[in-house]
Amino acid sequence: MTYPSVFPTGTTVYNPEKCWSGYTIYQARELGALLVDMNGKEVKLWKGLHGFPNKLLPGGYVMGHTGERNNAYGMQDQIDLVQVDWDGNIVWKFNQYEFIEDPGEEPQWMARQHHDYQREGNPVGYYTPGMEPEVDGGNTLILGHKNVRNTDISDKNLLDDVIIEVDWEGNILWEWACNEHFHELGFDETAKNILARDPNMRQAGEGMGDWMHINSMSKLGPNKWYDAGDERFHPENIIWDARETNINAIIDKKTGKIVWKLGPRYDTSEELKNLGWIIGQHHTHMVPRGLPGEGNILTFDNGGWAGYGSPNPGSPTGRMNAVRDYSRVLEIDPTTFKIVWQYTPVEAGLVHPVDSNRFYSPFISGAQRLPNGNTLITEGSGGRIIEVTSDYEVVWEYISPYWGKFLNMNMVYRAYRVPYDWVPQLEKPGEIPIEKTDVTTFRMPGAAPSGCEDETEVPGVVPYQGDNALCVAAEEELDEE
Repeated sequence: MTYPSVFPTGTTVYNPEKCWSGYTIYQARELGALLVDMNGKEVKLWKGLHGFPNKLLPGGYVMGHTGERNNAYGMQDQIDLVQVDWDGNIVWKFNQYEFIEDPGEEPQWMARQHHDYQREGNPVGYYTPGMEPEVDGGNTLILGHKNVRNTDISDKNLLDDVIIEVDWEGNILWEWACNEHFHELGFDETAKNILARDPNMRQAGEGMGDWMHINSMSKLGPNKWYDAGDERFHPENIIWDARETNINAIIDKKTGKIVWKLGPRYDTSEELKNLGWIIGQHHTHMVPRGLPGEGNILTFDNGGWAGYGSPNPGSPTGRMNAVRDYSRVLEIDPTTFKIVWQYTPVEAGLVHPVDSNRFYSPFISGAQRLPNGNTLITEGSGGRIIEVTSDYEVVWEYISPYWGKFLNMNMVYRAYRVPYDWVPQLEKPGEIPIEKTDVTTFRMPGAAPSGCEDETEVPGVVPYQGDNALCVAAEEELDEE
């Protein structure tokens, strides 16, 4: 994908009349949890509070973690999951899942949390009218890791995904392990063969297969499908997605069994063929009651590379055998698999398929439904966060200015928008419109537009004046030569 080496960061587009305005929180790479207003002003940084992801709770509380396991022995294992107050003081902490004794490291308890968690009171971890997460009590649902052996899958060590529920005191009340439900996942014999030979092996420790890579997990919450008698959608049931297998699924909280599923194949029925292949997806969840589209499934369909199946020119071994070089945000009716709303390169106004890769985030990313019907989209790999209306207008755009030291990228794992009143420590900020800049006339200092017509005025870094000062200076310099 074409990517300029110089471009503006911060808020680049803002239409207050069409936005659902509030604060946006995201992980600013190595810095910590960063809160920005609609104009991109950085109003609060919780330095050193990392997020996988960071989530803001009512009252100015933030959740995240304080450290990560040495990647020589684990993969994306967070040491703990904590809740801090406005001043950064830890008011809740969980790390008592597994006692880890890595060679050369200080033995310690770890949460092994990764990718997601949910606090009781809100099923999805983002603002929903009438469903506020608890801040001084309640249970927490945590997505974590466990190393296992399961010869039904492979004879190799597996990095398995687990979901646990803990109370405020840190007691583990419930646990679900993905590997125990291998035969419910719907892999065909070709996929099973590939998985057995190479379950997405990683070099950490003695080698481990990151076979599923679940990256999102949340309860369904109250919904119309359950109200109509469909037991698959019980409010306590849990929906998750796994990027390496292209699977989205709902598990019965009581039995642990899979009761609803999309993937791993999308060519076994006309409904699935019309939906199209979902690849490497992130942040699959049910839109909560009280928000437009409630009951539908919202997911960031990354594209990129994922899946296990028949070898092809793009996948000689059959691992990561599904490939697509653009992304889609999909809202799906879970009972018919029909697309209710989508944001793809076509809706983004790009020439499909020639220019489709300009809307493309092959990893991380997410989507949040806002109360006014807009959707906040984290195009994670490029550090871009946009708010899009139901008719596809980008009414807010923000580009992260923070690059990492390990990976030279400004990627944003997942951003969340919260209402102003969730942060009583701050006065409501002013909301200054920012019109979209005409990039055909935008210039850096010292560079004048071609032609230098008198009426040319370029907003941004170089505000060209009516007297065409730069053009005149350039002409004088040429005359002298």
